[in-house]
Amino acid sequence: MITLFGKPEPTLLERLKDSVSKTRTELSARVEQLLTGDRPVDPELLKQLESALLSADIGVRTTKEVLAALRQQVNEHKLTESAVLKQELKQQIMKILVAPSANSNGDLAKAAEAAPRVLFVVGVNGTGKTTTIGKLANRLKKDGAQVVLCAADTFRAAAIEQLEVWGRRSNVEVVKQKSGADPSAVVFDALSSAKARAADVVIVDTAGRLHTKSNLMAELDKMKRTASKVVAGAPHDVLLVLDATTGQNGLNQAREFWSHAGVTGIVLTKLDGTAKGGIVVAIARELNLPIRFVGTGEQIDDLVPFDAQTYVNSLFD
Repeated sequence: MITLFGKPEPTLLERLKDSVSKTRTELSARVEQLLTGDRPVDPELLKQLESALLSADIGVRTTKEVLAALRQQVNEHKLTESAVLKQELKQQIMKILVAPSANSNGDLAKAAEAAPRVLFVVGVNGTGKTTTIGKLANRLKKDGAQVVLCAADTFRAAAIEQLEVWGRRSNVEVVKQKSGADPSAVVFDALSSAKARAADVVIVDTAGRLHTKSNLMAELDKMKRTASKVVAGAPHDVLLVLDATTGQNGLNQAREFWSHAGVTGIVLTKLDGTAKGGIVVAIARELNLPIRFVGTGEQIDDLVPFDAQTYVNSLFD
């Protein structure tokens, strides 16, 4: 695709490469240093490879499983050259990232059994949740879906106004009430309006909450119950927005939201600002949750679907 200025639009691989550049510097540079030349594949090499994986925040458990698989092949004399070891490392990471796709509910714009399709977006404050909703709305709109935004974050100052700004930028309707209103009432209004307008997708912006706040988690349950009364099967997806720069803390957040809020997928933001991009692998392995989108920058189009092959290639190639 050509832009107005005659320059080709960056490919998904190029955008992901840009966003994981810091992680690539941390991980790939060290791996390359270890796996170049005629160095034999021995226990010391595997130990140094383990350190490189841990430094990229792939996580202790996931790293140990990857190394165990590699050691088994070394012991069976299937891995004797460093170049082959690198390819096998890529394959092990690919296998981990692809596995959760079986849990995916498919295309977010795809019609649910009872329209509209309802997406809840959850996470702690500061992860870029509302910004992600704006980008997602823009993406779905470009794909031809009629989108409604639900301003159910009635607690954070200026949250409703921020969502309205994104609504105007994406040219989508925002259903709101006054600040401090009952979030479940806003959900009811938004879903009722969307049904009346035959909208395809409703994206619900929820208040940033920590899993330790039992009252807010109970409120989220109430919102989900309200949604299911208006639209059968709603919410059809619960997307958790995580800040990649938090590394293992992000994994802990994901674990708690998964157990309390029924998360079905992850949106990873600020990947371009961290060397801890390996957290993608840890989340996929430990929670068996698909990474649905990755934020690659600040602009409205800077949200790309996650693709395991592209991600692995962007890390190592």
